[in-house]
Amino acid sequence: MLYTLYETQRSLMEPFADLAQATAKFYSNPVNPFGQTQLAQRMSAGYELLYRLGKDYEKPEFGIRTVPVDGVEVAIHERVELDKPFCELRRFKRFSDDSGTLATLKGQPVVLVVAPLSGHYATLLRETVRTLLGGHKVYITDWKNARMVPLAEGDFHLDDYVNYVQEFIRHLQARYGNCHVMSVCQPTVPVLAAISLMASRGETTPLSMTMMGGPIDARRAPTAVNNLATQRSYEWFENNVIYRVPDNFPGAGRRVYPGFLQHTGFVAMNPDRHATSHYDYFKNLVKGDDASAEAHRKFYDEYNAVLDMDAHYYLETIRTVFQDFDLVKGTWDVRSESGELERVRPQDIRGTALLTVEGELDDISGSGQTEAAHDLCTGITTDSREHLEVKGAGHYGIFSGRRWREIVYPRVRDFILGHNAPAAAPRSASRQMRGTRAA
Repeated sequence: MLYTLYETQRSLMEPFADLAQATAKFYSNPVNPFGQTQLAQRMSAGYELLYRLGKDYEKPEFGIRTVPVDGVEVAIHERVELDKPFCELRRFKRFSDDSGTLATLKGQPVVLVVAPLSGHYATLLRETVRTLLGGHKVYITDWKNARMVPLAEGDFHLDDYVNYVQEFIRHLQARYGNCHVMSVCQPTVPVLAAISLMASRGETTPLSMTMMGGPIDARRAPTAVNNLATQRSYEWFENNVIYRVPDNFPGAGRRVYPGFLQHTGFVAMNPDRHATSHYDYFKNLVKGDDASAEAHRKFYDEYNAVLDMDAHYYLETIRTVFQDFDLVKGTWDVRSESGELERVRPQDIRGTALLTVEGELDDISGSGQTEAAHDLCTGITTDSREHLEVKGAGHYGIFSGRRWREIVYPRVRDFILGHNAPAAAPRSASRQMRGTRAA
């Protein structure tokens, strides 16, 4: 019922948001005789802020068109490699007609970036992907909004997440010989499970796994996020945050944790910071500081775009990761695609190097939660394990911004290169498209 009420309110508000946008443009129009007055600038800024607060935020695009590789701009073509009911494996294919650059591209490591399924879209890792593309072949898990997935596709469970990751890894191994895996925040747990199960079966595991800011052991330095999960029962979450998708979406009837509730929780964690940010946006519009105003828009276009999560996946994550701590206790059984229950044993991993990254000021995954992976992966030799704590970095700072570019990425790049075995030849020959080759 709440979801239906929210959608009704949003539909009613949409015309007013459009009107606010049109009014803002009217007052800021240079041909308007009143448009250059201070009052007009304030009116325009006020209506622009109203529009931003009232508009509906759709999924953003990655929008990565080119990246520099050794000083040469390389074109990027984004495409879906595998399309699953709840996720797309998205590839960022690089093109160059420079023979030296092409040779460089083909020799670079393959990285699977496992994006979080915790409210925001995978585009939250846009800067992570853009930076990686300068030295790697990059794929990313682009999770779908559950309200757009018809009920006929079935439910999505935490076990399905683990199985998806394994399927994507095998796909890259078949194409390139092997790959490296990077998980950011929430997926550190299912990624560790996926690779553990592959190791226990005797499958080839990725060359390395980089785990960044994730709740491997949520008992360590618990944050507000952890405390909420432990202070409320499983039944409380099921009864208070799970709703059915309204009839106007393809996934009508699906039980989900709605994106708008998640967004409310995000904002509630730091309400003063968001209020200040919006007021600063208003002042920047009045001053004509276009650069600062555009930076605000870009951030909130991403931050306010949220997706629904299937209820089964969400509730199982709450119980497994934040309440029962099954991974660290060694009691987690995952159902494979064949229906067989398998115990997750990180100690079985041997051929995969491990790098963990934490932010000193992370208020989502507390200090030591990600580093706990080293205590579980006892089969990995000491010289194949590293940990990095980024001083002064919060949660987002370890995968976006200056600290990511200057501190974290160089360490990740060197770690991957240090554990990059020669790749097998791809199954298909390289293509040439009108004089331009790809890698």
